[in-house]
Amino acid sequence: MLSLNETVQQTKSMLAMERIVAPSMIALMLALGAAPLAAFAQSSDAVIGQVTKIDPTAEKITIKHGPIKKFGMDEGMTMVFHVLDPQLLKKVKPGDKVRFVPDRNNGQFTVTQIDKVK
Repeated sequence: MLSLNETVQQTKSMLAMERIVAPSMIALMLALGAAPLAAFAQSSDAVIGQVTKIDPTAEKITIKHGPIKKFGMDEGMTMVFHVLDPQLLKKVKPGDKVRFVPDRNNGQFTVTQIDKVK
């Protein structure tokens, strides 16, 4: 059994540790929260292109883009993509240079992520 003095010392040590650990945990959570964005930026599936048209009613976006290796497209072209999340269309406008992740969903070429680039 610990003496009162030892218990007080342990309590002070634990409180001091909490002051160190809590900010570290917050920093870690913030870093992990940013991980999906970093993963998108580094995604090997990401393609650079330029938005030429947006059709919110049809939930489609037209993008002039470079090669899309995952679909065996070795040359750039202009294509119409469906979007599963119509909110993606609000992030960009015609003329914007973008980095996007294409996919195929139910046989349709689809944009799953998109962000403006400089």
